[in-house]
Amino acid sequence: MDLSIHFAGTAGSVPSAHRGLPATLLRYGSDKLLIDCGEGTQRQLLRQGGLPEITEIFITHLHLDHWLGLPGMMKSFDLRDRTTPLTIFGPPGTEAIMDTMRRTVIGRTKYRLTVTDLEGDAIVDFPGYEMQVLRVRHRGEAYGYALVEHDRPGRFDAELAQRLGVPFGPDFGRLQRGETVNGVAPEQVIGATRRGRRLIFTGDTQPCDMVRLSAEHADLLVHESTFLDEERERAHETGHSTARQAAELASEAGVAMLALTHLSTRYHGREIREEATAVFPNSVVPSDGDWIDVPFPEKGPPELHRRATTKTYSNS
Repeated sequence: MDLSIHFAGTAGSVPSAHRGLPATLLRYGSDKLLIDCGEGTQRQLLRQGGLPEITEIFITHLHLDHWLGLPGMMKSFDLRDRTTPLTIFGPPGTEAIMDTMRRTVIGRTKYRLTVTDLEGDAIVDFPGYEMQVLRVRHRGEAYGYALVEHDRPGRFDAELAQRLGVPFGPDFGRLQRGETVNGVAPEQVIGATRRGRRLIFTGDTQPCDMVRLSAEHADLLVHESTFLDEERERAHETGHSTARQAAELASEAGVAMLALTHLSTRYHGREIREEATAVFPNSVVPSDGDWIDVPFPEKGPPELHRRATTKTYSNS
């Protein structure tokens, strides 16, 4: 199953000429989920490959830079005669804000719109994976999210099964369903369970144990890095992290790749990457429009692709 993350907006708090406000598009097979929707997100997506038929939106917290793009995007969906239902998830207070937006700005939509306030330990189930809520440390109630893919069965060794006397055909399926066939037990011909992929999105946060524990051996950690370490005190005061702190957490958790986002306008990105890679070498700083493909662990590590390479996010 293809899994990729598209960075629509990577700035922190206010946009710059080169970075839009926070928005990350997550694609799992045909599923299209959006994490945060800062002002201008629909324009960012249109410029970077097209506005996809997003079915779920997860808001990390209710500071304006993380959700103010919602009204415009929701209205655009309606003007395009969308019929696919849309669900918006967020921390307590999301329902009240969206209810006000619907009554005063958006109006009735042609598509079914559902808004759900999540508890701090909630899990949202999808076919093949789940989204877990992580309560992080920011100002007010703030969440991160973990995409946790279900474990996959081990590989079936068809040649070994035949050598052990299991004929090719329906008996192969019985073995893979856990049945013993002709005295051959499934564990004799099926390898160990293969772990699913794990992706962590912190939203805005100080370094915290919740993220550290959830990120253990994750394939990708998308961590905010609003400041350099010389501004560590300011980062603490405002509920944010430095690039070094994010890299230290990534190193402790043993993640495969660290992607740093939510950059202050005072930085270009190179200095953020240099500070992080000094601690955790596999650190990247995506620009708007970049994406990361996350293959199954046995097929290789995650890979960052720059926007210069075209990738179209169609509704297919």
